[in-house]
Amino acid sequence: MKVATIVFSGVTLVCAGSATAADAARIHTDALVIDAHADIVAEGEQSPYAGADGRSRVEPSKMRAGGTDAVVLAVAVSPGPRTPEGFSAARSEADRKLAVVQKLVADPSKNLVLARSADELVNAHSAGRMAVILGFQNALILGKDVAGIDHFYDQGVRIFALTHMGHNDFADSSRPLFDAATGKHEPDAEHGGLSALGKAAITRINALGAVVDVSQLSKEATLQVLVLSKAPVIASHSNVRTITHATRNLSDAEIDGIGAGGGVVHLTPFRGYLFDSGDKALDTAIRAARKDAGLPEDYLYPFELYWELKDAAVKETFLGSVSALLGPSSIDDMINHLDYVVKRIGIDHVGIGSDFNHGGGLAGFNDASEAANVTKRLLERGYSAGDVAKIWGGNLVRVLREVERLKDAGSN
Repeated sequence: MKVATIVFSGVTLVCAGSATAADAARIHTDALVIDAHADIVAEGEQSPYAGADGRSRVEPSKMRAGGTDAVVLAVAVSPGPRTPEGFSAARSEADRKLAVVQKLVADPSKNLVLARSADELVNAHSAGRMAVILGFQNALILGKDVAGIDHFYDQGVRIFALTHMGHNDFADSSRPLFDAATGKHEPDAEHGGLSALGKAAITRINALGAVVDVSQLSKEATLQVLVLSKAPVIASHSNVRTITHATRNLSDAEIDGIGAGGGVVHLTPFRGYLFDSGDKALDTAIRAARKDAGLPEDYLYPFELYWELKDAAVKETFLGSVSALLGPSSIDDMINHLDYVVKRIGIDHVGIGSDFNHGGGLAGFNDASEAANVTKRLLERGYSAGDVAKIWGGNLVRVLREVERLKDAGSN
């Protein structure tokens, strides 16, 4: 088989057949390639999720090498106590991450724009510049103050997700917390979906012309958002629960609702959310590894709650065992989930959000420098150039424009 290496406008692509490689590289370069979710890692920061070089998986040189034109960097915080001290710590962490992004885009050598609108995003691409879009994850940052949403909007945040791990005062999470020391965990639902604060937050996000992100919300909360929101919503980094029965993956009802409202489901290259949960042997082995570590067996996301393990040796053994069971995964595993969503709600409602710097990454798509490999595989799987353009960014740009239009319409 003939293998060709093609470099087109700085993007390197290796694949079988020179014509295929050239076409794939051109299609990838022409598309506005947007990664809908990655975490923030500062230069020099130690992170277990960073790349092998110790640097962010979406740092500008990797984006440039892979033809990634824009990335949503999420101002995200881990769960913490819902106390004044806990709220203050979460806000401090969020402010620190905002400062990291502000420093990044202020450096002219990075060739980055902080895009606050769809036009700014598209114009940056036309001008040959890369863009950062600010996201937000976990309303623990807000404490009990809906008005805090305005502050983050003023700082440039345009995509808001209310939960991460654990419930907060705004909404229920798809991932209730567990305390390995006591063997107790949060109830599956605290608010029955959205609290009164959460409902007010959705209304405020709509009014500002920002995007509601339902990734990591409980199913009940997501379905309530779909009824309440007057604008399309997205899931920035979620997969399909029918294929991989993890609680933070989307049910068919959620997928259908997102599509019906004009929104977008962004599939993510995260191994723990891509495995075949119908594989009984794998399921049995994962449950055994969880039991050996002292974790509940019925959390079907294999790694779920590992951070609760206090013994470092037990944690290391558990992570190694589960990682070996899952294997490296592949781009095809992610595209299988994407195919499912396309067949269910259409090509206009899918995208890609890597969750890089927080566990995302698989063989062939392990950082932003390898984004072109996804385009190559999509084309090989039968998607057209127009489809690729929608998947990689066109659908998200459409949602951004629509929420902006609805904001303007509401102000008239």
